[in-house]
Amino acid sequence: MTDSKKSDRAPIVAERGKRERLTTAAVKMLHEQGVEKTTLADIARAADVPVGNVYYYFKTKDDLVEAALDAHAQGLQTMIASFEGLSTPQDRLKTLIGGWVGQRDLAARFGCPTGTLCSELGKRADGLDRGLDRTAAKVMRGLIDWSEQQFRLMGRSDSRDLAVALIAAYQGISLLTNTFRDPELMVREGDRLERWIDSLGRPSEDPGDPT
Repeated sequence: MTDSKKSDRAPIVAERGKRERLTTAAVKMLHEQGVEKTTLADIARAADVPVGNVYYYFKTKDDLVEAALDAHAQGLQTMIASFEGLSTPQDRLKTLIGGWVGQRDLAARFGCPTGTLCSELGKRADGLDRGLDRTAAKVMRGLIDWSEQQFRLMGRSDSRDLAVALIAAYQGISLLTNTFRDPELMVREGDRLERWIDSLGRPSEDPGDPT
């Protein structure tokens, strides 16, 4: 590649880098502070980007919220893809649970990154919403859909109900872990959910409800 071609690409790479840094910072700040308390200046500072440059990439804070939701969706897809090498749906589900437990300290401080954002956006009633609550719901639905597929592969006819129960259990323990600032609650619930997953293959039991 010639020097001129390299110099032509440099601004494009720099622009992409700033946009990605802003998106990453938005994910972090929205999780830690919430949508209402987070300002564009907060996100710019966390991304180490001059606040005046933010408007070149994102016209409004809602645009950054939408970018953060896209990042959550992409992160979910990356995570799901990383499970495909595991041999059984039980292993994939338990690895998902293990990932939740691995984030227990973060959950104790701020709650579930996706769940807290979905909850906050669901309460917004102003005209600026632009359907962000529905966009957030799609991210959560994607996790439920994937979990349903795993339960279906296990031969469960109630796979949708089980998937909803699993995600509901995680969201509930995330709330309690954050409320009591106790990461060990997540550890204990993770162990219980893994035992529940294992029990689903035992025909003599009725393990349909993880609670």
